[in-house]
Amino acid sequence: MDERIREHAAVLVDWSARVEAGDNVVLSVGPDAHELAVAVAEKLGERGANLLATYSSGEVTRAYLRAHDDEFDENPSHERALMEETDVYLSIRGGRNTSATADVPGETRTAHRQARDEIREARYDARWVSTVHPNRSLAQQANMAYEEYQEFAYDAILRDWESLADEMANMKELLDEGSEVRLVSEGTDLTMSIEDRTAVNSAASVAYDSHNLPSGEVFTAPAATEGEVTFDVPMTLRGDAVRNVRLEFEGGEVVDYSADQGEAVIDNILDADEGARRLGELGIGMNRGIDRYTDNILFDEKMGETIHLALGRAYDACLPEGETGNDSAVHVDMITDVSEESRLEIDGEVVQRDGQFRWNWDGE
Repeated sequence: MDERIREHAAVLVDWSARVEAGDNVVLSVGPDAHELAVAVAEKLGERGANLLATYSSGEVTRAYLRAHDDEFDENPSHERALMEETDVYLSIRGGRNTSATADVPGETRTAHRQARDEIREARYDARWVSTVHPNRSLAQQANMAYEEYQEFAYDAILRDWESLADEMANMKELLDEGSEVRLVSEGTDLTMSIEDRTAVNSAASVAYDSHNLPSGEVFTAPAATEGEVTFDVPMTLRGDAVRNVRLEFEGGEVVDYSADQGEAVIDNILDADEGARRLGELGIGMNRGIDRYTDNILFDEKMGETIHLALGRAYDACLPEGETGNDSAVHVDMITDVSEESRLEIDGEVVQRDGQFRWNWDGE
């Protein structure tokens, strides 16, 4: 076994999920994630955790959803009971086809997701972490040789997470103390309220309210969004290519939108429910181990010199105690490149210019 796989497993179990003896762990394994699953299982055994491994396949999901009549039972009791008894939920993605569910109708996806809201909330109550095992389908999606993609992925995953957390704490402090964010770049002039919000220093560990490996972003839950934004980073949403999405906000909601490609996907997302037309996340990418776009949101949204916004659900970690943020069955991230002719302001003060943070500016 490649020693980097064992290192990946150690980071996932020890740093990211903070697994302890006696924890009930569900390990969801993609078809091509076998080696990482073996390494993780070994670590869980050493830790004395209770393991249940499940199989997660895009082809299986496609077959089920396409055959169903869309009248899904709400929160099936067996699945809900499993999640309610789960202390740690680990998802290792690694499918054979990154577009396996591309021909599942959007309405079916939405209906299935909405019918499992309590199950989803129970999973979010666990210490959940999602990661990927670098495989050939992901390499192909990223237009890389397999070995090249492995190097790229492990550069992003096997980081000095404590040092990165210390740097990202600078941005968290600025957001925590701020009231309004303004983002300006080509095709974008957007203001958002962050009053009384708490930013998350997403350092790839549940100890930081962070649930992705790799991570490397600072995010919060904006409100009262006004203006327009252009997402110029190519991406695949629900199996379809999407290019140059433009959203216009008034009164916190999307009132107009367009896309050079994939506009029907955006239309379906916005029609999912009332909360889908509002922002649930503002995220600032800070992982410079990610140096190129790969058409994989897990990596792309963490890339340095990018900012992403998500339509839909807001994360509770960003909200005051007892306050409910934007609620939706969807959470869809889209990314804008801020490496040139851009600025990010907090309460009128520029904190990032052309992708560089103020604590890195010469003379600062």
